[in-house]
Amino acid sequence: QVRLVESGGGLVQAGGSLRLSCIFFGGIWSINTVGWYRQAPGKQRALVAAITSGGATNYADSVKGRFTISRDNAKNTVNLEMNSLKSEDTAVYFCNAANSGGDIGWGQGTQVTVSS
Repeated sequence: QVRLVESGGGLVQAGGSLRLSCIFFGGIWSINTVGWYRQAPGKQRALVAAITSGGATNYADSVKGRFTISRDNAKNTVNLEMNSLKSEDTAVYFCNAANSGGDIGWGQGTQVTVSS
């Protein structure tokens, strides 16, 4: 059973930066891909960035060049560095763990609010 805990959300002005962290517990061996998703009010949850156990990454077009996902296997942590934040980045951000069988865990979410 994998458990994920996010941290690092908050309120920031447009143009600023935040770093989100996702720490995972239990069943770590079963995780292949860790992703960050976000859900804004009235919108569907959408992928922001993901990283595989091999280090391959992919990003939503809207965050390319601004966000960086990284993985620290020694600390069982995946981080999301967010720079040049925009008001449209405001959302609840969720951490997700998956393997070839599909999703195996979600975090509780952390709020990111960007003021213009």
